[in-house]
Amino acid sequence: MVKKKDGFGGERAVVLSPVLVKMEEEDPLASSLFITDIGYYPMAEHHYRIREEGINQYVLIYCVEGHGFYKLKGKTFTVSRNQYFILPAGIPHEYGAAEGAKWTIYWVHFRGEHAAIYAEGSEKPLDVKTALNSHIANRNNIFEEMLSTLHIGEDIEDLRYASSLLHYYLASLRYLRQYRRSVGYDACHSNHPFNNNKGIDVVEAAVHYMKENMEHRITLQDILDYVGYSSTRFSSLFKKQMGDSPLSFFNRLKIEYACHMLKETDLHINQICFKVGFEDSLYFSRLFSRVMGMSPSEYRNKGSEKARHSRQKP
Repeated sequence: MVKKKDGFGGERAVVLSPVLVKMEEEDPLASSLFITDIGYYPMAEHHYRIREEGINQYVLIYCVEGHGFYKLKGKTFTVSRNQYFILPAGIPHEYGAAEGAKWTIYWVHFRGEHAAIYAEGSEKPLDVKTALNSHIANRNNIFEEMLSTLHIGEDIEDLRYASSLLHYYLASLRYLRQYRRSVGYDACHSNHPFNNNKGIDVVEAAVHYMKENMEHRITLQDILDYVGYSSTRFSSLFKKQMGDSPLSFFNRLKIEYACHMLKETDLHINQICFKVGFEDSLYFSRLFSRVMGMSPSEYRNKGSEKARHSRQKP
């Protein structure tokens, strides 16, 4: 396995060695659908790829921030936040961040006997917008599990597990309606679904929207557009129920999520910074210190010290 480096701050990527790819190809379970390369590029500027001959893998690009473009079969497409596309195997293509812009993308190169089924209908940009039961955060967690599994992957069991996760991950995009329907997505699929007449708590809906957009830089207007309320009415209602303004509460959620990653993962602090939607690591550290009373590194070290003491107890 080789780590791929393109020079983007906070990036993470894994390229499987030919030996591991051969194991996937020959395994009766993993050969159905398997990963050859996988990565996460946050706020990547001047990111660009051109493959004049195509490659023998499908390429999924899921844009979660910023915007970019791709060219396929003589057509040029633009890609914005919360959109994805899948490039077919064997077809020349090019893609990248839009000129003068940055984008944050999850990307996967995959192959297998059933790969074409998941790629069907995905050559044009498809939306993955926030809704009451969108479970975007859950999908991103699945991606993180694939990436971490392959980062330390050593045998066929790791490859099989990553393959199984990829089935679920791609299915959550290919069969978006089914992915959401099981928890009542259709009931809330409208422009302004959150109102008291339907019995849906507008503050709860706003918090859900925040949790689904932890990697984004959202504004109060974004939240208002989602819940369909006026600024004055919503802000008063939110503060009364949650004890804080919407954006201050959102920042606290981000710091709580950062705390979880500091304790439970080995991600570098600058990588965690991007995962909670901050491009400026100094600003992230200052905000973290203001909320938690210590720096991110101090918080991580404190957690490590507690874990060591816990293991030493008889």
